[in-house]
Amino acid sequence: KDHLFQLESHKFERGRGRCPFDPSSSFTSILIGGELFTGLYSDYWGRDAALFRTMNRMAHLRTEPDSERLLKEPKFVGSYMIPDNEDHDDNKVYFFFTEKALEAETSTHSIYTRVGRVCANDMGGQRMLVNKWSTFLKTRLVCSVPGRNGIDTHFDELEDVFLLQTRDNKNPVIFGLFNTTSNIFRGYAICVYHMASVRAAFNGPYAHKEGPEYHWALYEGKVPYPRPGSCASKVNGGLYTTTKDYPDEAVHFARSHPLMYQPIKPVHKRPILVKTDGKYNLKQIAVDRVEAEDGQYDVLFIGTDNGIVLKVITIYNQETESMEEVILEELQVFKVPVPVISMEISSKRQQLYVGSESVIAQVKFHQCDMYGTACADCCLARDPYCAWDGISCSRYYPTGMQAKR
Repeated sequence: KDHLFQLESHKFERGRGRCPFDPSSSFTSILIGGELFTGLYSDYWGRDAALFRTMNRMAHLRTEPDSERLLKEPKFVGSYMIPDNEDHDDNKVYFFFTEKALEAETSTHSIYTRVGRVCANDMGGQRMLVNKWSTFLKTRLVCSVPGRNGIDTHFDELEDVFLLQTRDNKNPVIFGLFNTTSNIFRGYAICVYHMASVRAAFNGPYAHKEGPEYHWALYEGKVPYPRPGSCASKVNGGLYTTTKDYPDEAVHFARSHPLMYQPIKPVHKRPILVKTDGKYNLKQIAVDRVEAEDGQYDVLFIGTDNGIVLKVITIYNQETESMEEVILEELQVFKVPVPVISMEISSKRQQLYVGSESVIAQVKFHQCDMYGTACADCCLARDPYCAWDGISCSRYYPTGMQAKR
């Protein structure tokens, strides 16, 4: 019997705070324990950008309206729940977005990529921030190429983000696909981040601005208890069972200091992939971690604006501190060259699912037989999914000791 999804025609609910009025508007959502966390523009005119929690038994929350300190013309890209520890009351939801940066001293229109964070069990404040997030913090996510003169080339606009799950669900690997906001050249970069760097930024110092004529600086004053941005949980002392019980001083500090001082920097302090040839506009990313005979590889699947998916591996050279890029395949997924707008991955089925506005395509991770019938051709392909088994180029499995790459 076919599995069919059917609308409950007799049941209607308000969509405000759950989906945008404009289907082309930027939007992100994640459902956790019946609670819907969203980042969207909630009004018809596309001016009221906010992070919401709606749907279930917990209080409906949102970011304060008309507060440029929290969100300034954001473009929402992704959202994930990533636990810090075994205490579920300490779970946090992370939002990835770009926005106009107030702290950018050089230009009032600088775009930065952000990671925002809230406690999943936030109940808002008792006297201030009522029905508003009382644990919201954000910091900059940096993806840049170091320059010889000390001036980095920044890729500031996040196009897509992918979380690669590991055996430790508290420490997924974050892959970000960025483009430049420069008028001088057009380029794309992929940067990788570890959760240790993310947590270090949120556990570090706050950014502070004394007044309109002052520069943003590191806050060096007293930080109230409980630490602003922390959750009401046993891990944090268990003194407070809800954020409504937090002292006014802590809630006020969180309201006035949502920005962290330290940015999050990528692994190796540089991108793993940079594309500036102008051949493709890169839009989506998905990653599969594969065990090959000569080690572990992260295979990047990158969707473009003309229906092509690039299958790529990158290899870090520790001596030269540089990355080698190997394009394994260029797959024309759709018959008509239309933009890839979504990609989902199934490591279990070894399949990639690629979506456009009107079509979904299913693509195999590997096609080892296309590398020919000779051992040399199979090995020179450098595809970590494939190995020469003595007869043909076939899928490599770590348990198959007879396979040679």
